[in-house]
Amino acid sequence: MVQLIVGKRGKGKTKQLLDKANAVIKEANGNVDFLDKSAQHMYELNNRIRLINVNEFPVDSEDAFVGFVSGVISQDHDLEYMFMDSFLKLSGLEGKDISGCVQRLEALSDKYKVTFVLSVSMDAQDIPESIKKDIAIAL
Repeated sequence: MVQLIVGKRGKGKTKQLLDKANAVIKEANGNVDFLDKSAQHMYELNNRIRLINVNEFPVDSEDAFVGFVSGVISQDHDLEYMFMDSFLKLSGLEGKDISGCVQRLEALSDKYKVTFVLSVSMDAQDIPESIKKDIAIAL
């Protein structure tokens, strides 16, 4: 399953994402990862959540991003949730169509039973039709 938290910059998407991650870890049977563009939110996350600073790795395109996510999944067979803040920046898709990448994440989710929760800096009406069904929160 892929869930999107959408809204313009400064609307509170990161806070929603952090709150959701901290709530999920209390009942999760598996592991929870939080992908971000820095380690800035380290102290806002429950210490059982693994924070991964994606900028420490050479991820500069959609393919590299999906490969990176696949690598994280391959190293953690107990991974249950993956939260992604600043999805457009992490995936190199700022100003580009995100539907293909979201569909690739859905395929990974189905195969490996990982729930992805993404914060996307776009208005709900600007989200491609094919993935509007994935919007969980629109700010």
